[in-house]
Amino acid sequence: MYNFKFSIPTTIYFGKGQISHLDDLKQSGDKVLLVYGGGSIKKNGIYDQALKILEGAGISVTELAGVEPNPRIETVRKGVDLCKTNNLDMVLAIGGGSAIDCAKVVAAGAKYEGDAWDLVIHPEMIKAALPIYSVLTLSATGSEMDEFAVISDMTKNEKWGTGAECMKPTMSILDPSYTCSVSRKQTAAGTADMMSHTFENYFSFEEGADVQKRFAEGLLKTMIKYGPIALDDPNNYNARANLMWAATHAINGLISAGCSPAWCIHPMEHELSAFYDITHGQGLAILTPVWMKYVLNEKTAPVFADYGRNVWGLEGDDDMELSDAAIEKTADFFFKTMEIPKNLREVGITDQSNFEKMAEKAAAGSVGSFVPLTKEDIIEIYKAAF
Repeated sequence: MYNFKFSIPTTIYFGKGQISHLDDLKQSGDKVLLVYGGGSIKKNGIYDQALKILEGAGISVTELAGVEPNPRIETVRKGVDLCKTNNLDMVLAIGGGSAIDCAKVVAAGAKYEGDAWDLVIHPEMIKAALPIYSVLTLSATGSEMDEFAVISDMTKNEKWGTGAECMKPTMSILDPSYTCSVSRKQTAAGTADMMSHTFENYFSFEEGADVQKRFAEGLLKTMIKYGPIALDDPNNYNARANLMWAATHAINGLISAGCSPAWCIHPMEHELSAFYDITHGQGLAILTPVWMKYVLNEKTAPVFADYGRNVWGLEGDDDMELSDAAIEKTADFFFKTMEIPKNLREVGITDQSNFEKMAEKAAAGSVGSFVPLTKEDIIEIYKAAF
């Protein structure tokens, strides 16, 4: 296990009715930018609840609505301009990871003199951010308790992750009941996303990180148990609660500190989203079993075999056979149990003309991953997923 620093300054209020704690925003000032997406929070009543609490606390609200599923830099720029023009004190995101990611970069951009895109491609330039708050309505990205954000510039077909310690939310409200109205498609995609975060941290050759490994396996087993329950019984509170809390811990540093290599599947999927604007979780699910098969060899087999034993309950001494079975279990879970599209054609990608350009960027973005991949390797993975 290598040396690490572990710090999560985010206060979490978890459970039904915790939105009442929105009046805690008063600690950061009296003017907030409210960031949200397509308007579902107005249909389900969360918007009205939030405004009532904020107004009761004497906090004035400026709105940035319409954040895209893959948040655009243009929307971030609008938010930054609103913060600067109105001298706002903080940023509040109500929604899923897209709204929270957008809010994070807006908060950092409000403290930066240049263009916000600089902060996306050069995270080291992020020196400060307005206080960030969130009310989570979709379990997937874990953005409610980490420092990361992913922003796209579709004019350049670019989608990059950024992050800084100052971008960790000050407070996040996690009410599982808010996720009961999430669609079947997004429930499945969200489960795949949180599983992918766990995989990226879990698959490594780092020795001695037993605590992190066992935590990761517990999270994966929880996701595998409750994903199908939430899919078939959307109002099952315990299923929604367990998925929500598992997603948060998949990426807040609990299972990555001291053992995680650079990520590999996410850079490959970011290119798919940047060029084709597909649903992130679906892209991850499509790529994951293909990647597993591609990197399976005598060196990686013991790692995948342990995954099969400890997560899927497989038995046997032949690591290669167990690895194959674990990969098959993973594919069946995504494509049969969770009903996620099984290849790129099923999500509307009809040609391979961009694969070389995408693979070049993905290879650059995954240096230091579990199994190093060249541009040519990634092209082959894209083709196998096609």
